[in-house]
Amino acid sequence: MTNQVMKGEDLVKVAVAALEDVKAQDVLVIDVRDKQSITDYMIIATGTSNRQIGAMLEKVREMVKAQGVRPLGEEGKGDSDWVLLDLDEVIVHMMTASARQFYDLERLWQGAEQSRAADGKHHSPEHGHEHFTKLNKDQQ
Repeated sequence: MTNQVMKGEDLVKVAVAALEDVKAQDVLVIDVRDKQSITDYMIIATGTSNRQIGAMLEKVREMVKAQGVRPLGEEGKGDSDWVLLDLDEVIVHMMTASARQFYDLERLWQGAEQSRAADGKHHSPEHGHEHFTKLNKDQQ
């Protein structure tokens, strides 16, 4: 069977259910269809250990295969703090809390639209940077 058996939204539901089944934490789905053409959705989930991340990978792989979807690829298996499962229309990122905080994919992908829409306003006085605000208060 091909990867086109399921639509992206349905694939997201299956992957999220699989992650929840193995107690993944802080599961987040990001719709990136308007931001790039590589995939339609990204799912980010936290595992408490590398062992749990391995279980998350196995469960998602097992449940999508049961629906006739064959993953295109995997990266970061073994003792990795970040494992990626490419399901074509959906990419699943499974990470330890420290890796998730370090790489901050939520900000990267959700911020893309915000920075495009901000149109430079983040440099205006009403959108000052926090450290400048604190510096100005300290000098008063």
